[in-house]
Amino acid sequence: MLKLDKLTDLEIIERCCKGEKRCYELLYKRFYGYAMGVALRYCINRDDALEVVNDAFIKIFDKFHLFDPNRSFKPWLRQIVVNQSIDRKRKWLKIENEQSIDEVAEPVWADADAISLLGYKDILSMLNRLPELQSMVFNMYEIDGYSHDEIAGLLNITSSSSRVYLSRAKDKLRKLVGELTAKGYGRAV
Repeated sequence: MLKLDKLTDLEIIERCCKGEKRCYELLYKRFYGYAMGVALRYCINRDDALEVVNDAFIKIFDKFHLFDPNRSFKPWLRQIVVNQSIDRKRKWLKIENEQSIDEVAEPVWADADAISLLGYKDILSMLNRLPELQSMVFNMYEIDGYSHDEIAGLLNITSSSSRVYLSRAKDKLRKLVGELTAKGYGRAV
């Protein structure tokens, strides 16, 4: 009998699709890091991300009969983690009040060379400093490839609001990158 820890990712997924519950733990261990990386982009802290990941895997195990084994597993997993993150935020997220045009600050343009020196943790830290809705829209649009119409439908906002939140997120990120580069990550802007 083949040892379970010697199975390939594809073999584990195939066995999970067939309902072999003893492979669920292997699947969790193999894809935990990937799922956590996705969740951390949407959640403020590691505890929230862990809860999202665990909820996502529970949903996956519950709905494995819906997975098409002829397709790639990672995009399906990513979609479920993103949806779990959105559902979690939707429970307590209150839409931010619109800023007036006068309150919008002058955009700060960061040095492209300095941006390349930023590490994953620096970028994640900056994303976590964004207001909740701006962070959510930025992640969905720029990283996960959702359209503004799709974002609007998922977050119960208008597509024009999605565009505004994305624009504000980018402005805030430029400002944060400018602050980081001024602190020694590159030449000051």
